[in-house]
Amino acid sequence: MGDQVAFGMVEEGGQVIARIGGHPFHGVELTGERVPVAEVRLVAPMLPSKIIAIGKNYADHAREMGGEPPAEPVVFLKPSTTVIGPSETIAYPGKLSERVDYEGELAVVIGRLCRDVPAERAGEVVFGYTCANDVTARDLQARDGQWTRAKGFDTFCPLGPWIETELDPADLAITTTLNGEVRQSARTSLLLHDVPALIAYVSAVMTLLPGDVILTGTPAGVGPMSVGDEVGVSIEGIGTLTNRVISRD
Repeated sequence: MGDQVAFGMVEEGGQVIARIGGHPFHGVELTGERVPVAEVRLVAPMLPSKIIAIGKNYADHAREMGGEPPAEPVVFLKPSTTVIGPSETIAYPGKLSERVDYEGELAVVIGRLCRDVPAERAGEVVFGYTCANDVTARDLQARDGQWTRAKGFDTFCPLGPWIETELDPADLAITTTLNGEVRQSARTSLLLHDVPALIAYVSAVMTLLPGDVILTGTPAGVGPMSVGDEVGVSIEGIGTLTNRVISRD
């Protein structure tokens, strides 16, 4: 594939990538070109027009943040410029923040333009699922009283390593490690508002476009990262997203 950026389909147990001609949202058409995964650099599997994130969607995380679980989803946005891919580096803005946290999450990738989607039809608009890290400058989140700056730094939304298109998100193990040590461990069955409910809730507010990403929330166990740390987000049936932290300054 040379230095070109292209979509591909992972085959043979994750060992080979078959190149897709054009965009996968309009039907997957393979070009016939296949290369070993080891010979390509994986980038973020999607660059969304917007990232819609959900806060406090696990009861244990809501309580560890000092509050009770909310009755409705807490919605906020992250800019597309936060997105990086697997093995890319999270840039720690040390001149602006003294605490930057990991937040491992299941991410939903939307596959078609939609609005006002009933929960019972939510599966019709899902392209697939991937791993995400909703990186957060925790001190700025507390200081600002709202979350835009804390969640919006460049590199603060790692996505990957790829999109799994055949997956039931109802009960998946999700694990976050820091330097190989488990820091978060939960199952998506513990989501307060599940994937269909989130799609219905968000699409009642805004039109979703192909490639848009919904971050479904993080379980308990969030904590700080430091320069030089390596964080991994693993989700059953998808894989592991790994990123190292560097200094932005």
